[in-house]
Amino acid sequence: MKLEIVTPDAKIYTGEVKLVQVPGADGSFEVLKNHAPIISTLTKGKVQIIEEDDTEKIFEIDKGVIEVMKNKIILLAEKI
Repeated sequence: MKLEIVTPDAKIYTGEVKLVQVPGADGSFEVLKNHAPIISTLTKGKVQIIEEDDTEKIFEIDKGVIEVMKNKIILLAEKI
């Protein structure tokens, strides 16, 4: 899956990932390959990423929105 994390100031991350865990407004959830299309608001918390080579990265976001469609994930964050 391709992931992009963007703030109003810059593109923070672009890469191929196996898993993304985000702090959804109704609770934390994960996105894996072939996830159903979704748009969700995000709350303050940690975004965990597992890259294709099993490297783990964690970003702290303030608030945001995530869109998942056809194995492409766009995460728009107010602040990281």
